[in-house]
Amino acid sequence: MDTTKVRGWFTWPVIVGIIIVLVVLFGLSKYNTLIKGNVAVDTQWAQVESQYQRRFDLIPNLVNSVKGAMKQETAVFGAIAEARTQYAGAQTPETRAAAANQVEGSLARLLVVMENYPQLKSIDTVQSLIAELSGTENRVAVERMRYNDTVAAYNINVQTFPGSMVAKLFGFAPRTLFKADAAAATPPTVNF
Repeated sequence: MDTTKVRGWFTWPVIVGIIIVLVVLFGLSKYNTLIKGNVAVDTQWAQVESQYQRRFDLIPNLVNSVKGAMKQETAVFGAIAEARTQYAGAQTPETRAAAANQVEGSLARLLVVMENYPQLKSIDTVQSLIAELSGTENRVAVERMRYNDTVAAYNINVQTFPGSMVAKLFGFAPRTLFKADAAAATPPTVNF
């Protein structure tokens, strides 16, 4: 028997086998990258929600402090309470973001109302809560930005070749970026 024929016949299966192993290893690597990206997006959204919770914990204190000084602005307080309730009932990041936008709009109206009542500016508790809330709003903005950065990196892995093939094979889909509510472009108005 000719050994060169045996070597030639034996070499092709080995080469094909090596190629298959490399493709499988590459696919597993991409799969792990997608899993890590998916977890990173969920973790970053949890950070956004943590800041939302901080905001929602501060708002009742601010509202109660302001309520004592001005009883006639019940519509603003009702809007804030309703928006908080909608947030508590929201299940997805998209519905939570929409509810958070409603809270922001109501809170902006409250701050406008407070500007019209100079006696509120002299109450230390109100001023302290406004400072806390302002810091929280900055934290929310930072966490939203980080969330969008994390989603963008994940979406790039899901949508670009060859990761898109692995993503389709295992059911990974692009995630939704946080977008401000269209109403956020319009400043709040308060009618007296």
